[in-house]
Amino acid sequence: MTCFSFLFSRKVDSTKKRPVEHDEGLSGIHGVNQYTYKELRMATDDFSPTNKIGEGGFGSVYKGRLKNGKIAAIKVLSAESRQGAQEFLTEIKVISDTQHENLVKLYGCCVEDNHRILVYNYLENNSLAQTLLGGAHSSIQFSWRTRTRICIGVARGLTFLHEEVQPYIVHRDIKASNILLDKDLTPKISDFGLAKLIPSNMTHVSTRVAGTIGYLAPEYAIRGQLTRKADIYSFGVLLLEIVTGRCNTNTRLPVEEQYLLERTWELYERRELVGLVDTALNGDFDAEEACKFLKIGLLCTQDAPRLRPNMSTVLKMLLGEKDIDGKNITKPGLISDFMDLKVRSAPKPKPGMSNTPRNNVSSGSTNLDNSTLSSGTSTCATMSFTAVCDRST
Repeated sequence: MTCFSFLFSRKVDSTKKRPVEHDEGLSGIHGVNQYTYKELRMATDDFSPTNKIGEGGFGSVYKGRLKNGKIAAIKVLSAESRQGAQEFLTEIKVISDTQHENLVKLYGCCVEDNHRILVYNYLENNSLAQTLLGGAHSSIQFSWRTRTRICIGVARGLTFLHEEVQPYIVHRDIKASNILLDKDLTPKISDFGLAKLIPSNMTHVSTRVAGTIGYLAPEYAIRGQLTRKADIYSFGVLLLEIVTGRCNTNTRLPVEEQYLLERTWELYERRELVGLVDTALNGDFDAEEACKFLKIGLLCTQDAPRLRPNMSTVLKMLLGEKDIDGKNITKPGLISDFMDLKVRSAPKPKPGMSNTPRNNVSSGSTNLDNSTLSSGTSTCATMSFTAVCDRST
């Protein structure tokens, strides 16, 4: 999985603020800095491969130097991607008027001919997927104190999206590769292309399923029912990854250890949670606090959405302002249970047709359509999944 090393920021000296006036709904976007394609070609040395710093399902990201001397990350949308064009529009709408220390900030965009480009501030320390979960690929040392600050920072950002803006925002793709780190390792939630704005008078929306396997809440993955609790489930998985230093799925491990959430539940029942803490810490961590964070991760991933706490409660628990003791933690919604349902529900192949599984893996967030598979009276979405990290620990 590739991540985008970028940070949004709003004001750019070298551009004028003028409305974007093009088709595909872009005429509704105002107050956003707009760059010319020529400016961005110069900034990236004609989009040189040597300046490419990332690649996702909807395009590539380049490092470049703007006219004012600032280093930027420049995300170029693939011209062939209609779905990506909608994500481009969504990202501008969601993030252009939203500012928080733990959210990325938009510099501006380019909409010229068939070019669709977003410009962000460049982040030196990449993403959690590349650094903390990337094994030997990073020289950054994540102390226990650094990990707690990252967990709390992401929780602050999600609390802001869920409870402090109107209409509130459901991100839909909280995962390690979408948590970027600045020079001080302050976390920034990025990639708002899949985000949904939901009015306060609505309890949920039904929508096509989009996201990354391993982070998807069961009720959303199976029924397409989207609420803020879907983000909270994803955050719970991310919390476990940060504490343990491993990806949520790793098929190179023994079968009983492949799924992190399932393994966490097993060790919770055996009162052995401390054994999950990342061995890279060499025992230099607060065992009580680490176990508390793992328990919060389990609370966030409860199978029933109503049992998951809201983000402001999660934040208070992480900060030690709200006691987690006495909370009834039940079995979380496990990926193995979800995959079993998918296999049992899949229609039998017609004679002469291949029985090869259709798990189409892409490098970006995968959108799942709403065609259905019959399973008694229930329905679930047909899915192709984003690749998950698959490394030995």
